[in-house]
Amino acid sequence: MEKFLKNLPEYARLNHNRFKKLVQKIKKRPPKYLDYLMGEIHQEVFEQIDCLTCANCCKTTSPIVTEKDIERIAKYLRLKPVEFIRKYLKKDTDGLWMMQQTPCVFLGPDNYCLIYEARPKACREYPHLDRKKNIQLLNLHLKNTAICPAAFEGMSLLEKKIEF
Repeated sequence: MEKFLKNLPEYARLNHNRFKKLVQKIKKRPPKYLDYLMGEIHQEVFEQIDCLTCANCCKTTSPIVTEKDIERIAKYLRLKPVEFIRKYLKKDTDGLWMMQQTPCVFLGPDNYCLIYEARPKACREYPHLDRKKNIQLLNLHLKNTAICPAAFEGMSLLEKKIEF
């Protein structure tokens, strides 16, 4: 896994055009069972991959943090929401809240999330393979192949399992 993770950006680059064609083909003729299939793929991928061996998402990206997330995390940390914002968040170019730094300040040295029970919705759902309306998330899955081994494996399995 360590070697795969180290080379993941290169693997993603080498497979980008193949995965991009798959995404285009699916968008052109979306199967009705796509969400069901992605749910199966999610299950299969996470039987093989343990996020704690990787945590690349926490090390390289910053999740969008919603107002509900702010309230929940601030309460968990026993801070006022405004204190939590001031201490940990910044606005992105779209005006959305995100963590000030990467790696995430809440990522422990053992790859455990220090606020796991209260973590942002985006973190809870990452890499989003088992979400509804997957047709709208295909470009995100494609992007995530360079960050997340589960997303990469998910796209590989999707290519094998989808029928046109």
